[in-house]
Amino acid sequence: MTAGTILVVEDERIARENLTHVLHGAGHEVTAFASAEEALRELARREYDLVITDLMLPGMDGIALLDRIQTDHPAVMVIVITGHATVSNAVLAMQKGAHSYIEKPVELEELRLQVERALERHALSKEVLRLRRIIDRDSADVPFVGQSRPFARLKETVRQLAQMNCNVLIQGETGTGKELVARGIHQLGPRARKRFVPINCGTFTAELMDKELFGHEREAFTGAHHGQKGLLEAADQGTVFFDEIGELPLNLQVKLLRVLQEHRFFRVGGTKELPVDIRVVAATNHDLRELVEQGRFRQDLFYRLNVVTLQVPPLRDHSEDIPLLIGHFLEKHRQPGQTITTIDQDALDVLMRCSFPGNVRELENIVQRALALGRGCRLTRDLLPEGLAPSRNNSPLPPLEELEREHIRRVLAAVGGNKTQAARILGIDRVSLWRKLKRHDLD
Repeated sequence: MTAGTILVVEDERIARENLTHVLHGAGHEVTAFASAEEALRELARREYDLVITDLMLPGMDGIALLDRIQTDHPAVMVIVITGHATVSNAVLAMQKGAHSYIEKPVELEELRLQVERALERHALSKEVLRLRRIIDRDSADVPFVGQSRPFARLKETVRQLAQMNCNVLIQGETGTGKELVARGIHQLGPRARKRFVPINCGTFTAELMDKELFGHEREAFTGAHHGQKGLLEAADQGTVFFDEIGELPLNLQVKLLRVLQEHRFFRVGGTKELPVDIRVVAATNHDLRELVEQGRFRQDLFYRLNVVTLQVPPLRDHSEDIPLLIGHFLEKHRQPGQTITTIDQDALDVLMRCSFPGNVRELENIVQRALALGRGCRLTRDLLPEGLAPSRNNSPLPPLEELEREHIRRVLAAVGGNKTQAARILGIDRVSLWRKLKRHDLD
């Protein structure tokens, strides 16, 4: 017999206790409530396989409860219990998606049979969903373009992180595509069917950010004639992406830390705690450790966010992806009447020599500009903006970055890859060495 987690909703105490006793005896985990309202709060708190509910309940009745479960928890099976006079309502419940109904007085064998069938159907639905996710995951790709070694590793890491429910901190320069990486983590994970809510922490004032994040109650401030959900509440069961998290004001860092710890929050002006289930992905182009040392970022929040750190490489570190990116942007942004479909070699040579301080976003803007100005079918050199920063060093002397990379590589080789010894020889701590290994792609 399949054991399951069952929620019983029955306002009659004796009937509720009898159902609980019988289902416990059959090996199920059972929780019982006397009202639909209590049951919905419990369903918001944890997952259940099956709900068994009486149709005649005080307050919200069984049909209304079924409607809410179908909307908010569609995977949950529902069995309704009805008296003889309300069989027509039981038929209505079946039409609305209930698995089955049982007439009062409840026969124990009938109850066991219907519960077993409902749990088997629930297990089958979960298996189908699991297989569908595997197929979707294997056939889908992350929503950013690149085939170089750094990006191949990044894609694989994103696929792995997507299946975990931990917080992720994405680091990278401006324009590297940190939001796309965050969307990839969301889209390839189990929360993909729920909302992805991006929030730029540097866009709003502290007061406005407070209202945007947490919402507000009616008359919480002048002009608040109606209560309003915040972005965290709207993203329930989904993913919230905090871009430029280092810009979040300190008072809001305290409130966000509580959300991450307790999964609950207050609306502005509210006195009732609201539960929320979100995955947090944050991004920054600052060194958060330095901000912590400067007192501009809370250390406890940093540790909460920094469960896994993901480094997005700048475009200069995967310049071999430039031709692929150009083709992608030509397809993405070409409008009716715009004819450019490819790029001349000399124009490509210029772009391959650029340092791209604005990274992928800068390259995308260059392609969009060429599409708007071009009249032929090729992106030619004259369509490129003036003053593109070259990345190639024409001096016979190597740049400092290259010298540092080669020196670290030689020290590591000399000590057989022992990072503790290497850090001691280099005169830096292990954390600093680790950062340099990541930056120079030597890890």
